Amino acid sequence: MESRGVLGQLKARIRAEVFSALDEQREPRPPLPRENLLINEIIRDYLEFNKYRHTASVLTAESGQPKDPLDRQFLANELKVSEDASSRSVPLLYGLVSHFLNSSDAGGKVFLRGPAASNKAPGADT
Repeated sequence: MESRGVLGQLKARIRAEVFSALDEQREPRPPLPRENLLINEIIRDYLEFNKYRHTASVLTAESGQPKDPLDRQFLANELKVSEDASSRSVPLLYGLVSHFLNSSDAGGKVFLRGPAASNKAPGADT
């Protein structure tokens, strides 16, 4: 089973079911900050493209991400990303990484900012 990859799939499926069962017993989660929603969706897109569906289901259950994926065009607009036909055939994460790996502006450095003050990530210091 291990050589065919079945064992790993079974373990991932068991983890997903455990998280799903535990999630049913919890109180409702607070709303996801915008940044978390977008990050989780980019990760889910990557996981599903690579057929890591069980991992994606655990992410969805554990994070409180909506069950239905966000629209690709909506994500691109939110991230201020322009795409061509070839970039739409792969997850947004690939395009973002490719952009930064191949960028020649400002020595390849980009100034990053943390979440907006009104949208702190869960667990962030107050």
